Amino acid sequence: MLFDLPNHNTLYKALLARNASYDGQVYVCVSSTGVFCRLTCPARKPKQENCTFFGTVGECIEAGYRACKRCHPLEPMALADPAIAALLAALDERPDYRWRESDIERMGFDLSTIRRSFKRQFGTTFLEMARQRRLRDGFETLVHGGAVIDGQLDAGFDSASAFRSAFLKLLGKAPGNLSADPMLFADWVQTPLGDMVSVTSKSQLHLLEFIDRKALPKELERLNSFTKGRLGIGQTEPAAQIKDELAMFFNGSLLGFQTPLAYHGSEFSSAVWDALREIPAGTTCSYSDIAALIGRPLAVRAVARANGANQIALVIPCHRVIGADGSLTGYGGGLWRKQKLLEIERQYLPERAKGNHHVTG
Repeated sequence: MLFDLPNHNTLYKALLARNASYDGQVYVCVSSTGVFCRLTCPARKPKQENCTFFGTVGECIEAGYRACKRCHPLEPMALADPAIAALLAALDERPDYRWRESDIERMGFDLSTIRRSFKRQFGTTFLEMARQRRLRDGFETLVHGGAVIDGQLDAGFDSASAFRSAFLKLLGKAPGNLSADPMLFADWVQTPLGDMVSVTSKSQLHLLEFIDRKALPKELERLNSFTKGRLGIGQTEPAAQIKDELAMFFNGSLLGFQTPLAYHGSEFSSAVWDALREIPAGTTCSYSDIAALIGRPLAVRAVARANGANQIALVIPCHRVIGADGSLTGYGGGLWRKQKLLEIERQYLPERAKGNHHVTG
């Protein structure tokens, strides 16, 4: 159920009081500055007549406002938790460090509280997140032809079994079980919104997902079955191409992804994914819009399922689909990433169009 916004006067009083109880449920758009903020923003408060309140970031973006650089409304709500923010900052400062429970306690945090907080916000613990960061170095060693023991040491794992377990959790296969003659090649991709995994053949991109996406293990399992066990790691021309295109996408210089794609879905799902690729960067549409575009106006729920089954993130831009009421709805890569992607893509719009860019069929 959507949060029922109180009246304007109540919300303005909450803004003046920096009332944290509304965080994540209400945002203020300020016409005099063109930005939108959390109600807890430390900036000087605007006049009441310059304020409009919305219940979602998507509505703020749709109305043409950009995110405040002081209160960062596009960042995950988790960062409002001082303990989580402190630990994430420490991880960024020392990504190669082998974090232990004693390190968390030494920073003054309760282990059980931290474990629950990270599980609730990210679906993983802080220590698991830290191991994943280190795993990247080992993964890249193997991608470039290094031995498993070298990958283990580069990742900072003392134990071969711990390295094997971390690798197994990510790819569904231990390093020693990777195909020596792959049909599909997994590669690690770094982006400003978090690390991703790409899976390519020598001619096409089959998967591109954020590493923390909950559906990733099952998606990789299906691809491994599709190749009859011939899933390995390595770099291909499509893998290099998608890395280059993602870099251009995030710096605002990419007009459209050109990496060739391989779909793994029904004819209906493929039609939905083709329609998603027709949504221009910087614009959004609803599930019903997509249903109308593919000539199936009553198949809204089926469109939503196909949208959720997309395993080529960003290139097939399912993040550009929002609810009919302007809410962002779900996103497998995390709602905060969806919010940020929509903000990033506004740089692709002409200035005159930034105030109104919802697409209908």
